[in-house]
Amino acid sequence: MLAGAVAQRPHVGGHTWVFLQYLLGLQALGWDVMLVDSLAADQAESADYLVGVMERFRLADAYAVLIDGSEETIGRSRRDAVEHARSSAALINVMGYLKDDEVLAAAPMRVFLDIDPGFGQMWRALGLADPFAEHDAFVTVGENLGLEGCTIPTCGLDWIATPQPVVLDEWPVAGGVGDTFTSVGAWRGPYGPIDYGGRTYGLRVHEFRRFLELPRRTGRSFEVALDIHAAEEADLARLREDGWRLADPRAVAGTPEAYREYIAGSLGELMVAKNMYVASRSGWFSDRSICYLASGRPVLAQDTGIRGRYPHGDGLLVFSDLDEAREGVEAIAGDPDRHRRAAREIAEAHFASDIVLPRLLDELGIG
Repeated sequence: MLAGAVAQRPHVGGHTWVFLQYLLGLQALGWDVMLVDSLAADQAESADYLVGVMERFRLADAYAVLIDGSEETIGRSRRDAVEHARSSAALINVMGYLKDDEVLAAAPMRVFLDIDPGFGQMWRALGLADPFAEHDAFVTVGENLGLEGCTIPTCGLDWIATPQPVVLDEWPVAGGVGDTFTSVGAWRGPYGPIDYGGRTYGLRVHEFRRFLELPRRTGRSFEVALDIHAAEEADLARLREDGWRLADPRAVAGTPEAYREYIAGSLGELMVAKNMYVASRSGWFSDRSICYLASGRPVLAQDTGIRGRYPHGDGLLVFSDLDEAREGVEAIAGDPDRHRRAAREIAEAHFASDIVLPRLLDELGIG
């Protein structure tokens, strides 16, 4: 069983793919999978998005949306959800989203899957919140957590590190070569900065501002499907002045299919990470970037502590400052075919779901 917020975040295609990679990847390995989500009674119409996605991806009988304070559900019944949890090898609770006591209690193993490393751990260390309570195992995509140089506290928990998986059959190599570096993301996101250990750990905005000059410095085309509030007037003006094209993320990446198509039309990705991931040396690598690689689209990724963890130089290039970013842009634009081939090879060797998921299950003790 996989638990998380898909219905609550409709028309965010990249977020939806995080869950589809696990559901489709586990299904391909022979597992009977179910997604459990929840909504407040006055949000029930938001489930229409999830229902459509699950039908299109051959998962029409593999979800239950619990309606808070009610026995009502959308999709499978509450009883089905409880029984699936009870008979499951594990309930994987993404960011501890599921709070339903009955479903959680039925599962023989409750796994916390941390896809936003640093925030939850620092909240717990500061006594602000404990998202990890009532879980039996702990998995993070911050692959440096617990290693020397990473400043994210372990909170005394034994963390299993894993990259995000990608289902390669769903991400074929895209034909042609685009002429624009692209990405998709939020300027700020749902969390604020955190003061921990004498420093402030911030958001993507705090890193992106360091690289605003990149289009002007390189003369290349850049576009970002950016979730940014209209009130961010100074940043919006600066983005446009420095040559960034801004796309509406809901328009170009509002469904899993549109998101996949947007990535396929790119020359490559410029991946600027949250300051939390960079400053903590977390070893985080974007699920979005993995989709670019699988599509045969090279990734120019800001270093979060990944340098040396994965092959880089062809297909995946890593930068820490504006000069390195500029050099990476020119390298990709100068030989796109070589970088396209290398990108797919990296995805196949390191991020394919039929490699990542069996290894994760083994580490959880689930053969």
